[in-house]
Amino acid sequence: MSLVLVVDDEPQIRRALRTSLEAHGWEVATVGTGEEGVVGAAEIAPDLLLLDLGLPDLDGTEVIRRIRAFSQVPVIVLSVREGQPDKVAALDAGADDYVTKPFAMEELLARVRAALRRAQTEEPTPAVLNFGGLEVDLARRLVSRDGEPVHLTPTEYGLLEALVSNPGKLLTHQWLLRKVWGQGYGTETTYLRTYIRALRKKLGDDAQAPALIVTEPGVGYRWVAELAT
Repeated sequence: MSLVLVVDDEPQIRRALRTSLEAHGWEVATVGTGEEGVVGAAEIAPDLLLLDLGLPDLDGTEVIRRIRAFSQVPVIVLSVREGQPDKVAALDAGADDYVTKPFAMEELLARVRAALRRAQTEEPTPAVLNFGGLEVDLARRLVSRDGEPVHLTPTEYGLLEALVSNPGKLLTHQWLLRKVWGQGYGTETTYLRTYIRALRKKLGDDAQAPALIVTEPGVGYRWVAELAT
């Protein structure tokens, strides 16, 4: 049974989350402040943390930074803040996902299940990844689609490598730019959009109905294809 720690200063939200999560078989602990959230993450070692940003003592992004100093527990942010800067700040601080309040409980439960699956199966990335007809050989830096080579530029390959190495995670524009282009970058989102568009075309992914790369408007991108069994 997985343990979920809920950090939210609204008692009604804590009660609602406890009821829904426990009904689906998860054990739940709840706290109402950021300090309690940091201590709880250390002392009870939850399998996942649901975190509000607007806490009475610490901002949620500071809670994430403190937790990331000692734990890689999956963190899903729940917040009324809809602004892109807030989402980017939380994700760059180390959050795994971001859900805006009010939210549909079924959507949240699906994200919780996905985050727990990633955490439970997390292990070194295999050298060769197969997503149906798409194969990515990370050791040889080779990509093929339905058995045919896909010729990528170094930048396109760097983007693909970053995405497939972090499946399901919401990767911000800033993170991707710094990862692929270097630490001197972070705001050149036009570059990123151009290369993502070219990468999608070469991989045969339709931006209107993506099976590989999903756009999170104004925030970043997420690799959604699952490994073939």
